[in-house]
Amino acid sequence: MRWTPTGRASDLEDRRGQRMGGALPKMGIGGFLLLAILSFVFKTDLFSLLGGGGVTTNAPVEQGPISETPEEADRAKFVNFVVSEANDSWEQTFAQDGQQFPRTPVVLFRDATQSGCGVGQSAMGPFYCPADQKVYIDLAFYDELQKRFGAPGDFAQAYVIAHEVGHHVQNVLGLSDQVREAQQRNPSQANEYSVLLELQADCFAGIWARTAEQKGQIEVGDIDEALGAAAAVGDDRIQSQSGAVNPETWTHGSAQQRASWFRRGYQGGNVESCNTFEG
Repeated sequence: MRWTPTGRASDLEDRRGQRMGGALPKMGIGGFLLLAILSFVFKTDLFSLLGGGGVTTNAPVEQGPISETPEEADRAKFVNFVVSEANDSWEQTFAQDGQQFPRTPVVLFRDATQSGCGVGQSAMGPFYCPADQKVYIDLAFYDELQKRFGAPGDFAQAYVIAHEVGHHVQNVLGLSDQVREAQQRNPSQANEYSVLLELQADCFAGIWARTAEQKGQIEVGDIDEALGAAAAVGDDRIQSQSGAVNPETWTHGSAQQRASWFRRGYQGGNVESCNTFEG
């Protein structure tokens, strides 16, 4: 990807120097997603039962200097560039309809940090919190993306940010609320609705990729990197690493579905092409 170390300072919140004290609940991404779905369905902050709910926590936060390698410094600059470009793109899209788009920042952290959705941990992977409208990521995830999931490349990393910004777009458009209401009406289909929401975020990431291409930021192989990353984090790929594949427990969609919807957004270039709820 062609990029320069630029980006709005307000689009990046760097907490890598913070350390949270106290005992934190141990939870992987699967448990986090399950609690998020159930919290939506029952209108209850189930994260609080683990001591991580709400905007504040009893765990003390220690602020220290940010120590980083040159590679990590470049990654932080790259994330700042991508989220700023994505925010710019969606601002322009909303402005065409006479609407304002509230920019979402990316919060960089290490190990754990407090979010409006509870204590965010590195094991959860990158996530978007609708309560505070922020994207959270531990940059160490990019090593996992390459080594564990086999999805290298800077545009694979960009896809991750664009997907989470896509969740912010859904939140602003009220789509997330609509899905929550549907989950409340049909709790047995909560996972299915979650998959459709995630696939739409993939599609929105594809829309941004098209914008980046129009701005001359895409290089040969970049779209393949994004498609590879989308497929690599498909539920079937992840489940196959640890045993049996069970579609009934999926929350994000299969490798084929995720890559397909990213491609649809990239080719369509507009929100209308991303209606996963009608196929």
